[in-house]
Amino acid sequence: MSVTIETSAGPTTEGQVRRERIAGILQGYGAAIVLGILIVVGAVSFPTFFTLNNFTNIATQSSFPLIVAVGMTFVILTGGIDLSVGSVFALGGVLAAYGSALGVIGALLLPMLVCGVIGLLQGMLVAYAKMAPFIVTLAGLLAVRGLVLAITAGGSNTPLVSDPAFTAIGQGGIFGIHWTVIIAVIAVVVGTVVLTRTRGGQAIFAVGGSESASTFMGLPVARVKLSVYIVSGLCAGLSGALNAGYSSSGVPTVGVGLELSAISAVVIGGTLLVGGRGSLIGTLAGVLLLAVIQNMINQVGSLSSSVQSVVSGVFLAIVVIIQTVLSRTQRL
Repeated sequence: MSVTIETSAGPTTEGQVRRERIAGILQGYGAAIVLGILIVVGAVSFPTFFTLNNFTNIATQSSFPLIVAVGMTFVILTGGIDLSVGSVFALGGVLAAYGSALGVIGALLLPMLVCGVIGLLQGMLVAYAKMAPFIVTLAGLLAVRGLVLAITAGGSNTPLVSDPAFTAIGQGGIFGIHWTVIIAVIAVVVGTVVLTRTRGGQAIFAVGGSESASTFMGLPVARVKLSVYIVSGLCAGLSGALNAGYSSSGVPTVGVGLELSAISAVVIGGTLLVGGRGSLIGTLAGVLLLAVIQNMINQVGSLSSSVQSVVSGVFLAIVVIIQTVLSRTQRL
């Protein structure tokens, strides 16, 4: 017997409601489900995959893009994009290496301050000058990368981290877990609380869902947009600084293509590119999923590193297609 539910959009059958719920679950938790399946496949296929040492390596290598992806999630939830994070990541590392001469505080404060200002400037152009986020952040990508090269004499000068305490943060840990992993997890937890338990977080979802409706509701749309680009700049700068501590140097050529990896992880994690729907837990699953795919390719050994890019690209295209179908299934 079919039950009909009357809604403002018209009558809805019980079967339609069930399909919408399933579509919502798949969109929000699909990356986690696929991640679990890949872990099982890897454990069965490769003897060295399901080991503590391998999982520790995956977690450590994922911590840096995860922090960047946290900021990217905030931006994409508003319907924006930030293509500058790879260059900002490199700038954060270089500034952290120079700032380490002043100790841990200098190594962290200098890059986050400068990168936060970069996010502020880009956010002002997007929020108040009404410029397209793609154009603004593409310009930021080029300008910041040029700044990095200018600081490092065209990339030939790689500053070294001079503070042992800061190096310990990048390379050390507790109970076998690197500090970078702990910091990345804290970023996810704090970001999740902000998005789900604060008015500012709800405003971010509202602006991404409908900017015009948010304006009629009296929400500070421009201020919300400005804030997410600042968050993105801070996250990219922090990640770059931690990477400098991890590698003991501020390598000026790192971060190329990082913006695409971050966007891929966010979208694979279930956040819609048009904004309004997503979660940092999904982003976490997306980052780990890409890392596990790369790790499994490395486990094979006979495949080139370029295969990982091909797999990630195909996987992303499939996810976007599935998201489009699921979004049409759900009643927004």
